[in-house]
Amino acid sequence: MTAVLDWISAVFVLFGAVLALTAAIGVVRFRDTLSRMQAATKPQVVGLISMLLGAVIRLQGDNELWMLVLVGIFTLFTAPVVAHLVSRVAYREQRHIPGMLVINELDVQNDP
Repeated sequence: MTAVLDWISAVFVLFGAVLALTAAIGVVRFRDTLSRMQAATKPQVVGLISMLLGAVIRLQGDNELWMLVLVGIFTLFTAPVVAHLVSRVAYREQRHIPGMLVINELDVQNDP
């Protein structure tokens, strides 16, 4: 049974590593801040949760498991807030590509 759990744990860790790699490539390759923010938050968070799940499966019965669970919970709560704040700052500083925003709810010039 231990070998099966080791394989499952390895699959989760490798899947998380691949998602973290795609997030890093997206941050380097995308042109504007809003696109980079998308690449930095979603696959990075899912990759981290996957890696933590693999570590929890591997360290079954250890006392430090609650720390891994807390890291996952805090990441799920803080990543959307940070992404929202980064996008607001990028918008205010005109760090986006003009014409890319289909719906611009922050534009004060178009208010009725």
